[in-house]
Amino acid sequence: MSVLFLNPPSFEGFDGGAGSRYQARREVTSFWYPTWLAQPAALVPESRLLDCPPHGIGLTECLRLARDFDHVIIHTSTPSLRNDCRVAEAIKDQKPTTKIGFVGAHAAVLPTETLKASRAIDWVGRKEFDYTCKEVAEGRPLETIAGLSYKDRDGRIRHNPERELIADMDALPWVADVYKRDLQIEKYFIGYLLHPYVSLYTGRGCPAQCTFCLWPQTIGGHKYRVRSPQNVADEMAYMQRLFPQVKEFFFDDDTFTANLPRAREIARKLGPLGLTWSCNSRANLDYDTIRFFKDNGLRLFLVGYESGNDEILRRIKKGVTTEEMRRFTKDCHKAGVVIHGTFILGLPVETRETIEQTIRFAQELDVFSIQVSLAAPYPGTELYEQARLNGWFAKRDKTDIVHEDGFQDAALEYPGLSKQEIFEAVERFYHRYYLRARPILRIIKTMLEDKDVCVRRLREGYEFFKSMAQRRNDLKAAQAAS
Repeated sequence: MSVLFLNPPSFEGFDGGAGSRYQARREVTSFWYPTWLAQPAALVPESRLLDCPPHGIGLTECLRLARDFDHVIIHTSTPSLRNDCRVAEAIKDQKPTTKIGFVGAHAAVLPTETLKASRAIDWVGRKEFDYTCKEVAEGRPLETIAGLSYKDRDGRIRHNPERELIADMDALPWVADVYKRDLQIEKYFIGYLLHPYVSLYTGRGCPAQCTFCLWPQTIGGHKYRVRSPQNVADEMAYMQRLFPQVKEFFFDDDTFTANLPRAREIARKLGPLGLTWSCNSRANLDYDTIRFFKDNGLRLFLVGYESGNDEILRRIKKGVTTEEMRRFTKDCHKAGVVIHGTFILGLPVETRETIEQTIRFAQELDVFSIQVSLAAPYPGTELYEQARLNGWFAKRDKTDIVHEDGFQDAALEYPGLSKQEIFEAVERFYHRYYLRARPILRIIKTMLEDKDVCVRRLREGYEFFKSMAQRRNDLKAAQAAS
């Protein structure tokens, strides 16, 4: 069958390919690569990957393109499910013979609920869905495919046996050719990465136990299953030739440094290629390791600090203390490695005092750039179960975690701390961090060094302040409705 892998049109600027970070609209234009769809697309000959949001493709054009395919596989998420169902129904209405499957963390955790969400959905893929999609595309009877839930001819929902997680990651084809064929890489922006950039996975799963993190608890698992260093190096050399315009490659593994001997071996093989690369890391590496990565092309670490309060870090099972974070950050500054730090407000059990503590902690660390998110209790995560058992949900609909404009909403609240206060604290955090001399001078320096960066930073600044104004409007609307 001809197969279309689809990230459907959604909220303006909606980042549906956000990996272990939250699917939402960002403060500045940000799009991660749809690697979770590109991987099965690489397994299915003559398929196509259509990533609508970054490419500005609306519903009319999406429907026109979908008409040419027998099968459409949609990547969905908790905040986008309703919208994705509407797109699926429009596809089915224009061509009733089209078979439609849904994949993604939400479908993996709630297969029955996902199938019931729309008459247009024929099946959903659970857990790792690469080979599930491949077998569907080959035309195998749905009842024979492991890891799949489906509606039978009578409309009853059936669940097939689970599919084992992929053990040999080298057996998966590279995503490079799918990126080249179906994506315009210049459409993908991440504020702290050089542009244009390319991101990909070198492994799946994460041994960390963070209670809020989506992918390890829903799809990837807590065992870090990896591609061999040579396999990674070979694809990177190939991507260098395929995308000579790329300025930075990002390894989007939940924790690329979880297997340090392997990470060091990959770095050793990347060094001679002369490329610039970045990755996710926990804040627990020593100076010698950081320096070794830097000497072999590393530019930036994406680090989840989450909170400046050690009790909150303990509650979310972060496995790193604020003192370890301080030491790691100091060593990165010394080695010349840039850090983009992420923080989360509204984790158990946030108070006004812990929010203030986290803001001061971020100022002390003084990394190059930050992202401030709201705690998002996705179904399938330990955070979701904690919120359900303790009555922390601020809304009756426990899956309502974004506003109608796609920006994050505060989904949790605690005794003495309302959801409005948590939501409001995000803007205060950003202002107190960036409206200081050192961050301002750092940004100005990058603008003076490169004309393209200057134009980009001006655009991002405009988008940032516009999004902050929209958040204030969202807050006023929520207060008026309560």
